[in-house]
Amino acid sequence: MSKTLLILPGDGIGPEIVAEAVKVIEWLNEHADLGLELEHDLIGGQAYDEYGAPLADGTLEKCRRADAILMGSVGGPQWDGVDYDKRPEAGLLRLRKELDLFANLRPALVFDALVDASSLKPEIVKGLDILIVRELTGGVYFGEPRGIEDLGNGERRGFNTQTYTTSEIRRIGRVAFDLARKRNQRVTSCEKANVMESGKLWREEITELHRAEFHDVELEHMYADNAAMQLCRNPHQFDVIVTDNLFGDILSDEAAMLTGSLGMLPSASLGAEGTPGLYEPAHGSAPDIAGQNIANPLATILSLSMAIRYSFERGDLADALDAAVQDTLNQGTRTGDIMADGCTQVSTSEMGDALLKNLSQSKALAA
Repeated sequence: MSKTLLILPGDGIGPEIVAEAVKVIEWLNEHADLGLELEHDLIGGQAYDEYGAPLADGTLEKCRRADAILMGSVGGPQWDGVDYDKRPEAGLLRLRKELDLFANLRPALVFDALVDASSLKPEIVKGLDILIVRELTGGVYFGEPRGIEDLGNGERRGFNTQTYTTSEIRRIGRVAFDLARKRNQRVTSCEKANVMESGKLWREEITELHRAEFHDVELEHMYADNAAMQLCRNPHQFDVIVTDNLFGDILSDEAAMLTGSLGMLPSASLGAEGTPGLYEPAHGSAPDIAGQNIANPLATILSLSMAIRYSFERGDLADALDAAVQDTLNQGTRTGDIMADGCTQVSTSEMGDALLKNLSQSKALAA
């Protein structure tokens, strides 16, 4: 039976970078028996303009029926005046919550051809391959009570609640340990157990999970502020980092900058078995360059690779696609965000074409 991939192009540069990923899907369907059926709909600002909501109920049902979802980033200044529950970002948050996509996977991978683009010294980041697993549906972003209250005499108080349960911690821990078994067998769990009860519970539950089910994997605990420092000091010490929603938001963005360009960074949001995974680039919608055919599509194409690997279980095709990205960069093909001396600057669509050329020459696929 064929599998369904729902395409949600998003806002800003989303439609043009997602279009390049669609070209790759169509090529793999034709030449590598990927067997994906594509459906299309809207999310974010485009959905608000069309449906009056950033995620329409009908679109949500399409998401539930799909085997995976590939989307572009959402948002733009034209929707800044919209109520918070109608803003483009609210559509993405609702999608994550409704599908219970609790595990966000953010790779920080430094391609050899881009090692000089990092803000750190080449010897610190060369060959870097970290995977950050962030809990995505709990913690301070969703905890109750929350709000802003008037205290009188001109004083107000803003408050949010950081809260986690045993089951929430253990299910994200299992994802991290399972992934580490397929990598270098090391997990670093990050929290603030020294000052936060939620962090103390997090450390205790991860420790017990490790003891009961994953004693073959090396486990290290680290305070989140120290982890932020260590990412800049010695990032190679990490393999898989697992952490909560707030610290994961911060640490994954920091790790992203080690690679030199947000335009190269994919992400995946996964839920329970049988739930469609959500795959999207880690960068924003870049409305200032939208429609100019100059955006970097590689983060979206690498997000597609993650979908092929995790949702469609075709690791062979994902490996071939990742290798084609590496080959394209090694040949000096660059969009403006990763341009360097001696390289050739290309447009969004030309980058997609160059990648497809390398994919068509893949020895792995030929075998």
